[in-house]
Amino acid sequence: MPAKTKKRSATATLAMLTAALTLAVSGCQGGEGSQTPDGRSPSTGESAPGSHILAVKIDNVAPARPQTGLETADIVYVEQVEAGLSRILAVYSSQLPPVVGPVRSARESDLELLRQFDRPTLAFSGAQTKLLPLIEAAPVDALPPEKAPDAYFRSRDRAAPHNLYLRPERALRDPPGVNAAKYAGFGFGPPPPGGRPVTEYSVRYPAAHFGFTWSAARQQWLVAMDGTPSRTPAGQQLGAATVVVQYVAVRPSRFHDRGGNTSPYTETVGSGTALVLRNGKAHEAEWERGTAESGTAFTTPDGRSMAFVSGQIWIVYAPR
Repeated sequence: MPAKTKKRSATATLAMLTAALTLAVSGCQGGEGSQTPDGRSPSTGESAPGSHILAVKIDNVAPARPQTGLETADIVYVEQVEAGLSRILAVYSSQLPPVVGPVRSARESDLELLRQFDRPTLAFSGAQTKLLPLIEAAPVDALPPEKAPDAYFRSRDRAAPHNLYLRPERALRDPPGVNAAKYAGFGFGPPPPGGRPVTEYSVRYPAAHFGFTWSAARQQWLVAMDGTPSRTPAGQQLGAATVVVQYVAVRPSRFHDRGGNTSPYTETVGSGTALVLRNGKAHEAEWERGTAESGTAFTTPDGRSMAFVSGQIWIVYAPR
């Protein structure tokens, strides 16, 4: 064999060995947002690729209400943002509404929270300039309006920036799949023993207030924001089957809004206490999330898994 041919053959063999070794190592380590070969969640075993899951950052100030499409979300996350206000991250998978919004900007906390869903689609209106590279590098399918102009539209009924809406069927590559709460590891079933009867519960941020009132007729916790019932555009009050008040660390991040207010960072990896509202009772609970890739485990004080009611879950992150 000529010397040049031998050299090319040796080079090709080395390249193939290097590629095989790289694949083997990455397969053992998993990596950020990785799935099992059959597309199941690595933390729960639920079957659904992350592309089935849509997370939308939704405005939550008075000019943005009533919001559209919240009632069909699998999970509604509530977090504190600048100036003591609040914003919503709604997660969809089992069904998609025709329209969701108003859509607003993402926060750094969203990236950690969403890693449990294995590269979901994140719909948002934009972000602080220095945060954009982190969003692009995160294991999410980032979908601001400039990437999918046909999926967004501006309503003439409201003033900007509270008038940007999303058409979810134009945002996802795949049709809806498994319930996003099941994919994240939440279990559904009968309540644990005990619990104290509760008809009302509230969570306050410095400049926002959430109230939940038990409705025996609807078997839901009716939602109010800033003292006013939260309604769909058709006029029905929003209601959650289960409400989780999760006590977390909220610290300043390195980012600021245009007014110079520091953006809070909500830490969703770690452990702490929670209060689970279901079936007209409040149950003390503990939560633990070991890594960003894993879901959050909720347990009773004696260590048993906390089961939720089948239906929409609201998770309100409350500062410790």
